[in-house]
Amino acid sequence: MAEKIIVRVSGVTKDFDLGKIVVNVLKGIDLEIEEGRYLSIMGPSGSGKSTLFNMIGGLDKPTSGKVFIDEVDIAQLDAYELAWLRCRKIGYIFQTFNLIPVMTALENVTLPMTFAGVRNDEAVEQGMELLKQVGLEGRHAHKPTELSGGQQQRVAVARALANSPAIVLADEPTGNLDLKTGEDIIDLLKELSSERKVTVISATHDYKMLNVSDQVVWIRDGKVEKIQERSELEIRTGGLK
Repeated sequence: MAEKIIVRVSGVTKDFDLGKIVVNVLKGIDLEIEEGRYLSIMGPSGSGKSTLFNMIGGLDKPTSGKVFIDEVDIAQLDAYELAWLRCRKIGYIFQTFNLIPVMTALENVTLPMTFAGVRNDEAVEQGMELLKQVGLEGRHAHKPTELSGGQQQRVAVARALANSPAIVLADEPTGNLDLKTGEDIIDLLKELSSERKVTVISATHDYKMLNVSDQVVWIRDGKVEKIQERSELEIRTGGLK
């Protein structure tokens, strides 16, 4: 039985008007992502992978073409509907962590639940359980400045899972981390993806991501260059064979 398609990108283009010139960043992307898979979008700087990532996350709209999340055309949603979708269907993990400095780890994790209308006592209980799952039991009262980079990213992973999203989008999640910590975060994302049947989509330069990816989408010059399944990848430490 075929897996359900959770994300469908159809004929997506994106142009940026820079005054005297228009830059064609995406040049007709077609892509289907199955539910519960760990997918990495890879490509050199300027290839368009981050722009594609933003389209899938509803953070930007295509110039033409459509993006469907769970068969909903997100371009047709108004601001309120899009905010609802992002709050409940999608979790975000950013390279720069994007934690709120004045809030504790627990408060950062429970914030999306508050926006979703979850009762405070329930949010606290769920938040503590998520922090435990990402290995931060006992650090719930610490603010971001009191945590290492790896610990901050673990808080960000817990926050991304706050409302049990169908999709977690990770934008260069290891970009600001050392090698060992980056590997730990990658393994954590894979483990949580497997346990929760969450679709993880990562835009990354990090070849270590290939070790855990079910599928890799290679982007070059605004187009899908190739799509490879895990079985097609011959991987060694630090890159491809």
